[in-house]
This record gives sequence, C-alpha cells and structure tokens, in this order.
Amino acid sequence: MPKKLQQHPAPTALGSPHLINTPSAFAQMMAHLRTQAVIAVDTESNSLFRYYPKVCLIQVTAYLDEKKATPEQVVDYLVDPLQLPTVEALGAIFSDKETEVIMHAAENDILTMQRDFGFTFNRIFDTQLAARILGWKQVGLAAILQELFGVTSDKRMQRTDWGKRPLVRDQITYAQIDTHYLPALRLHLIEQLHKAKRWQEAQEAFTLLQQVDYSDHEPTPRSFWQMKQTRNVPRAATNVLEALWQWREAEAQQRDRPPFKIATDHLLVTLATKQPTTAEELAKISGVGTYLMRQYGKTLLEVIRNGLQQPLPELPEPGSRPDQNLSKPLQNRFEALRRWRTNVAKQRGVAPEIVFSNSILLTIAQQAPQSEADLLTIPEIGPWKARTYGNAILATLRTVKE
Repeated sequence: MPKKLQQHPAPTALGSPHLINTPSAFAQMMAHLRTQAVIAVDTESNSLFRYYPKVCLIQVTAYLDEKKATPEQVVDYLVDPLQLPTVEALGAIFSDKETEVIMHAAENDILTMQRDFGFTFNRIFDTQLAARILGWKQVGLAAILQELFGVTSDKRMQRTDWGKRPLVRDQITYAQIDTHYLPALRLHLIEQLHKAKRWQEAQEAFTLLQQVDYSDHEPTPRSFWQMKQTRNVPRAATNVLEALWQWREAEAQQRDRPPFKIATDHLLVTLATKQPTTAEELAKISGVGTYLMRQYGKTLLEVIRNGLQQPLPELPEPGSRPDQNLSKPLQNRFEALRRWRTNVAKQRGVAPEIVFSNSILLTIAQQAPQSEADLLTIPEIGPWKARTYGNAILATLRTVKE
C-alpha cells in the first residue's frame, strides 16, 4: 500500500445487520439483491472445529438504492445456511453476468461455496488481487481497512466456532465488517488501477477467477508424510508414526473434529520416537495430560504396540514442485523464464506470481511458443498478458540453448 496514502473517510458506521435465518427474511433479501448490479460477498466456515468443515455464514452487502451507488448507501445481510432450509436461490444472483460480486481473496470463498452449494460466479472484483496488482505490500483485509478507513477488525473472531448458535455480538460485528467496506474499497481500487494504467490487467485477472473449479482443487489423499515434523522421526519409527496418524484420522472423522484437536502433530512424533510401553511412561510425556490419558491412554499404548509389528511404510514419491524431474532443455527454459519474471516483477513493484505463477511458466516452457498466438492457446494467459509480455517471453526462450 502506498506509504503516503491518506486515510479516506469511512462509510457510515456499522448499523444493525439483517440476520437472514428464516425463509421470509431470505425472500425479502432476494427481492432486493435481484435489483443490484454490485454486491459484496464473504463467508465464514468452521474448519477449526470440524473434520468436515462447511460454510456457516454468508455475508452479503448491497447498495440500498442502486441509483445512489455510494459507499454511504449500503445494507448488510448475514445469511445463515445452518438455519435456512436452502440458500440455493443465491446461486442465480452470483452467476448472473449482470451482477458484479466483490470478494477479498476470492478463490477460497469461491471454492468453499462451490463445494457446499454448487455456486458459480461470472463477474468478480477481487479486492485483494487488485491490491496485489497495484503492488501494495499489505494486502490482508484487516490491514487495508485500518490503513484506508481507520477501521479495526477483531482478528480473534477468525478462530471462533462459526457453527455455534446463537452468534455472539463480536462475531456479528466481525462478519459484517468483512463486506460492509468492500463497495467503498472497490471504488478506491478502481480509481487507483486506472491511475496506474493497470485496469485491463486487473480485469483479465478477475476473468480468470471464473475458471476456478473445486474439482480441480480436491485435496490429495491425506498421509502422515505430509506432516512437517515427520522428518524428525527416525526411519525405523515411521511404522509407529503411521499407526498413530491413522488412529488420529479415524478418531477425528468419527468425532467430526480437526485432527489437531485429537492430538497434535508434535505429540504424535514424540510418541512415535519414545514409544512408551506402560501407562506410567506415557503419562510422563509432555503433552499427555489427564484428559488424554483418561480418554485414550490404553488405546495409544495398543496403537504403538501394533505399529511396531507393522512393516516400515514405503517412502513417498519425490516432491511435487513443478521444476523437479524435468529434462535438461525444459529445465533451462523454465529457469530462464523464472529469471525474466523476477526482473519484471521488481520493475513493476509486484510479487512474481502477479506476473506469472510457476505452473504457468512451466506450461510456457513445455509448449515453447513461437508467437503471441501460441501464447494465447494457454488458457491462463489472456490477451493483455500475451500482448504485454509476449515479445519478452519469446525473446527469452530464443536465448536458451537446447
């Protein structure tokens, strides 16, 4: 964010949001939203409290009067999908090409709403992505609201259980803030993007968000090898660690709780390394409290014993970084493109991935395009990037020795 950015007057102070938890209230909200050309959307989920998380709240902010589309004229809705029989009708609003949906860091919200409700989006304005394209250093919503409007958001609410009802006042305020200021922030960002001559770049980046598809982001099967602390466990003890991890997964699934609330990664690693054989030895291990001993003490000792009887698990496949296991010519093209990208990002004052992600650079290296038209065959490269970077990319590839 520019250091000399002057604080803008905040939109009107937060009033009471409309809690949408009955079919009649939902119908009234929908009648209003159908008249809107611009709305702001955010979600809250309970991923810190459930093994199978779900969207627990959908925040929607809209203008009171579309003909008076100013930051001071907004109304906030908090839609409760846990209490409503369905929120399916929102899908028609979100997918309407005549409605622009403002989100901050849109991809995660798009994915979670696709997962839970099948929603799709056809016009998106991502305020975080716009800030990154402008080269702002602080792009978290709380930091931007504080800097731009002098508004403080209570980050502690992020870690509360959004699946509990009723919601407390602090949760409601936090949720409301997440969308209340987005229409005003959008107007400011539009102005800044035009001034910086980055409006077309942003529009192209927003268009790519329409291609986000949950089926492409489904998590790979979970494995104990994914824990960062696994590397601290001797190879000879990985059978015990695998047994402990599988027990924790099963328990977490059965109780629908996050695995870390059953036992932490650190505790699993300690148990696999020390391999206690008695209740006395188990009780002495740091992190094993009275509750865990009472609830799982006998089970943990049995799991450790069984783990010792199992063969050592096979080592995982090599890492999945996009630049691994490449042929020498392909590696050379990829590295040349990365060096070019680093220089361009520095010149423009943006993060490298705003120019191109590693995965797109790898695709370019693999396809070795010969023209701007060839670049346009790559779905993630739109006309603006092909036109702006095309000659430099082609020139970079020509310098690489095969």
